[in-house]
Amino acid sequence: MDFSIKGNIIDIFSKNIFYGEVVVVDKKIKAIQHLSAIIENSNYILPGFIDAHVHIESSMLVPSEFARMAVVHGTVGTISDPHEIANVCGMKGIEFMIENGKTVPFKFHFGAPSCVPATIFETAGAALNADEVDILLQKEEINYLSEMMNFPGVLYEDEEVMKKIASAKKYNKPVDGHAPGLRGEAAKKYINAGISTDHECFTKEEALEKLQYGMKVLIREGSAAKNFEALIDLLNDFPERMMFCSDDKHPDSLADGHIDILCKRAIDKGIDVFKVLQAACINPVEHYKMNIGLLREKDAADFIVVEDLENFKVLQTYINGELVAEKGVTKIKAAKSNLINHFNCDEKISEDFQFLLTDFSAEISVIEALDGQLITNKLTVKPKINNNEIVSDTENDILKMVVVNRYSNAPIAKSFVKNFGFKHGAIASSVAHDSHNIIAVGVDDESICKAVNLIIENLGGISCISNNKEWILPLPVAGLMSNEDGYAVAELYTQLDKAAKELGSKLSAPFMTLSFMALLVIPHLKLSDKGLFDGDKFEFVR
Repeated sequence: MDFSIKGNIIDIFSKNIFYGEVVVVDKKIKAIQHLSAIIENSNYILPGFIDAHVHIESSMLVPSEFARMAVVHGTVGTISDPHEIANVCGMKGIEFMIENGKTVPFKFHFGAPSCVPATIFETAGAALNADEVDILLQKEEINYLSEMMNFPGVLYEDEEVMKKIASAKKYNKPVDGHAPGLRGEAAKKYINAGISTDHECFTKEEALEKLQYGMKVLIREGSAAKNFEALIDLLNDFPERMMFCSDDKHPDSLADGHIDILCKRAIDKGIDVFKVLQAACINPVEHYKMNIGLLREKDAADFIVVEDLENFKVLQTYINGELVAEKGVTKIKAAKSNLINHFNCDEKISEDFQFLLTDFSAEISVIEALDGQLITNKLTVKPKINNNEIVSDTENDILKMVVVNRYSNAPIAKSFVKNFGFKHGAIASSVAHDSHNIIAVGVDDESICKAVNLIIENLGGISCISNNKEWILPLPVAGLMSNEDGYAVAELYTQLDKAAKELGSKLSAPFMTLSFMALLVIPHLKLSDKGLFDGDKFEFVR
C-alpha cells in the first residue's frame, strides 16, 4: 500500500533533522521531501532499530513470536545466531529458524554457527563440521559466520576452525567473535585471523584495547549479561565502531523493551543522539550488509516513528512499508509453529542426585554465580556433610547443582553453586548453554528430582518446585522455545521468575543465570553433563 507520512526526519548520515515527508511507493521510499525546519511537538521519523547479536531461542519464542514483540519497540531486524537450536537439532534446527522467520514481516539475518558443539567436554545433540558450515555460508539466508567461541582454536590455528573462517572469507561474509577477557598479543592474533566483532567485553579497558586493534565492539545488555554501564562511554569516541545487542533476552524482558531502552539510557548519559542512532540503526546494517533500509530514497521502507528523542517511545514501526506495530500493539498475527525436538532420557529418582562423600576430599570447588555476568568465580569451601553425603548448605548459600544429559541416559553430573540464595525448593531448565542438557539447582534431592522430571515429562521447559507446588513453562520446540503466543509466554515466565525469587533468590534473573552455569567457554568454573570444568585450564576439575 502506497502512502506518505510527515514528521521531523532524522538523517543520521548528515547529522541533520528537518521537518519533511516520506513518500512510500511499492514497499520502497520513493522520495524524502524537505518542508521546513524542525517543528516542535511533532513526532520523529528515523531508521528502525537493529539488535546486532541475539539468540532468538533465548527469548523462549520461535522467530515469528519474537518478531511480534520486537516490532512494538521499533526493532525491524536482527543479527540472529541459531547456535542454540543447532546444538540440539543440527542443520534441521537452523532450517526451522529460517523458515519460521519467513512467515512474518521482519528482517531476520541468521548466521552459520561456528562452534557446534561448543566444546568436546559436553554432550550436545548435534555437530556441524567445516564442510557443513561451508554449505550454510553459501545460502542467501545466511549472512555471517556466528561467534567464534573457540578462540584457543583460532590462536593455535586448529585446522577445522581455520577452515570455517576461510569459508566465511571466501563468501565475503563477516566473522563474529566471542573472546571474553582476551587481551594483548593474543587478542591481536585473534582479530588478525579475520574476527570482526566481540560482544563479550566486560570492562572498558578490554573493549578499548580491542577497538584500538581494529575490532568492532557490541554493547550488550541482556537478561543475564549486562555490560552497558561498563562500555557506554566508549560510544563518544568510537561511534562508527560500536553497536547495541541483547545476546540473550527472556520473554518478560522483551515485553518491557529492546534496543529502544538502550537508546534512552545512552541519551540519559549525555551521549549525542546521532552517535546513539549510529550504533542502534546504521552500523549493524552496514557491517553485515543487511537488507534493511536506512531512511534514504530508493531504500526499503523500514523506519519507525517515535514521540521524542529522549525516551524513544515508539508510535509506529514500518517494515517494507507495512505498518507492523502501532502505539504499543503488534499488528503481526500470531500463528502456531511446527515442532522440532531432540529429547531422549528417562525420569529420575531422588537417589540419582546423591553426592557421596567418598567421591571427594575434605574441600570442594564451588561455582560462584555473579548477577549480571556470565563469568563465574571459583571458590574452595568445606562442605556440609549429612549421612556420608555432601548436601546443600543453605546457611552459607552453597546449593547443589546438577546437569542431566537429555540426549541419552547417563550418569548425572553434580556440583555446588553459591549466590542462588534458595531456602527451600529447586528450579530446573532445559535451556542450558550451549548443549542444552537439563540443569537444576536446589536445596534437597527430592525438590531437584521433581524439577528435573517436570522438564523430562514435557520434553523441555523451565520448572520450579516450592513447598510441594509445581510450576512448568513447557518448551516443546527443541526444548528451547514455546510455540504459544509470546505475551502469554512472557506472563507465565514472569510467574516462574517470581516463584524462583520467593525461594529466596536475590538474582535479577535466576533462570537466565542458571542457563549459563553450564557454559564452559566462559571462565572460570562451570558444570557440564560430564563434570565440573575449569574454564581457565580448559580441563575438568580433578
